[in-house]
Amino acid sequence: MSRRWITDLVLVGPAAIALILFIFLPVCIVFVLAFTDYQFGARTADFVGLENFSDLFGSRIGRKAITNTLIYAGIVIPTSVGLGLLVAVGLHSLSKTLPRISNALKAIYFLPVAATLVAMAVSWQMLMHPSLGLLNHWAVALGFSPVQWLSDRDTVIYSLAMIGVWQSVGYNMVLFLAGLSAIPETLYDASEVDGAESGWSRFWLVTWPMLGPTTLFVMIVTAATAFRVFETVATMTQGGPAFASDTIVYALYREGFVYFKAGYASAITVVFFLALLLLTVIQLVLVERRVHYR
Repeated sequence: MSRRWITDLVLVGPAAIALILFIFLPVCIVFVLAFTDYQFGARTADFVGLENFSDLFGSRIGRKAITNTLIYAGIVIPTSVGLGLLVAVGLHSLSKTLPRISNALKAIYFLPVAATLVAMAVSWQMLMHPSLGLLNHWAVALGFSPVQWLSDRDTVIYSLAMIGVWQSVGYNMVLFLAGLSAIPETLYDASEVDGAESGWSRFWLVTWPMLGPTTLFVMIVTAATAFRVFETVATMTQGGPAFASDTIVYALYREGFVYFKAGYASAITVVFFLALLLLTVIQLVLVERRVHYR
């Protein structure tokens, strides 16, 4: 018994120690610092209770960061999941008749995922340039007025959300393709015998129910990615203009690593963690009721 215990300790011990040191311990430290006024470099810190959380939800800048994050996630999550499913179904059907074209389109759709997001953000910044950008050039050619994509407070967060959708569709497409390839063809044959002759009826009777576990996973992953948006904000807008594109993660970076307010940044981290945890639980409770596991 003791030999087995030693063997288990040797096998599990290093991973458990790493998990404690690099995940659980930092999380505990962040939760403690969230209730202090600690600043990086200071030797002491005072306990301030809920003051950091009060500042976050009580200030206009803090509320703006939270609102922008919710708007961004509210656009990116349903749009990228829906488009990813649509593209996956189309390419899955195309692969049966034109496999080479289907494979080429899969690679094209996946390029935004494989490319460096910072480099892609710079490319999007050029496309959205108010005077030289290709998007405004097309808008003028179609008879529309030029749009200040990144410098207008009313449009900047929606412009960033559009980039977020563009980046997420390819990854969601791959996940949905994996789910589609696992659906037995016999189910489609059986549904056709039962009268489901159109592609739309087969989708609702077979494809959509069988994609339940995949859809749940895609929604959770997309939500986590959308809520922690940072690279495009840091590269393209730095939270501007006038904090119109400020997000919760960029606010965390700014307060913690620019202003060195470790306590306040830790409070933002705690709010972000709890919000993401709550969203995941809601998705599990609501979506899993309709999920069919094979």
